[in-house]
Amino acid sequence: MTTFNDRENAFENKFAYDEEMKFKIAARTNKLLGLWAADLLGKTGDEAAAYAMDVVKSDFKEPGIEDVVRKVVADFNGEMSDDEVRNKLNELTSTATEQIEAGI
Repeated sequence: MTTFNDRENAFENKFAYDEEMKFKIAARTNKLLGLWAADLLGKTGDEAAAYAMDVVKSDFKEPGIEDVVRKVVADFNGEMSDDEVRNKLNELTSTATEQIEAGI
């Protein structure tokens, strides 16, 4: 039975690792989105970093990205569409994945 238990543990460990990576990538993507939006809003330095953290925190309100999209769109007062934010999120997901995998 140890072989079965070893396989079960390996699958559980892989699942936990994959979920942790998904979380890290989502958080990094949201941070990058926040920094991008902060730049467009004219925020710099600590103000930009604080805004990026607000974007990251906004993702904890509900599952999915809609809470993040709503926050960023609202902050632009109608000057940015939902689709523009979603497209930027998709673009930044690749960047975030590369950064996480590289250990940055």
